[in-house]
Amino acid sequence: MLLSCHAVTPAGESAAAGPAPAPIVTELAIAEPPYDEVEVQWKQRIDQPYVFLEATGSYTGIGRLLEGVFAAARDQGIEASGPPFGLYYDDPGRTPVKGLRMRACLPVAGAVSPREPLGYEVLESTTVVYAFVAGPYPDVPRAYPALFEYLRQLDWVDAGPIREIYLRNPADTDNWSTLVTEVQIPAAAAR
Repeated sequence: MLLSCHAVTPAGESAAAGPAPAPIVTELAIAEPPYDEVEVQWKQRIDQPYVFLEATGSYTGIGRLLEGVFAAARDQGIEASGPPFGLYYDDPGRTPVKGLRMRACLPVAGAVSPREPLGYEVLESTTVVYAFVAGPYPDVPRAYPALFEYLRQLDWVDAGPIREIYLRNPADTDNWSTLVTEVQIPAAAAR
């Protein structure tokens, strides 16, 4: 349950671009490019069952991987219980591109037994720092420094993987500035 919510509609929309997408309700302001101001907070994330496809390689491949997880879930009659998300396990600054591990995920309401190629797991409850970021999905990592700085201020460290929750389907808009992602970084106390 969100305690202090407000609707935010991304700036820069015009009537000529067609109907505006429905507003996304968030409890924090949505950061806009160039991400000079990113509102960050922490919360407890609850257990989340999910189905997934995983791959290694450039993180820019997440879009195609998400298409694959949607298709496989549809073929198996598995319904998503919320927006899709990506899990990113490695730091591209430290891991060669060919070794970057990622998962394209669909949340589900409870335990399921998918057939290959889908896998099933539960993302366990944990504390996360999070922010809402507007703009094209490939630009979202430009907001990460604010989240890592917030972790440092709290004397916490990241306990990955990073989760990006894609709150608006790019197929539903021709204006990528209206896309919104919730970024969550699991946190642990520094030792």
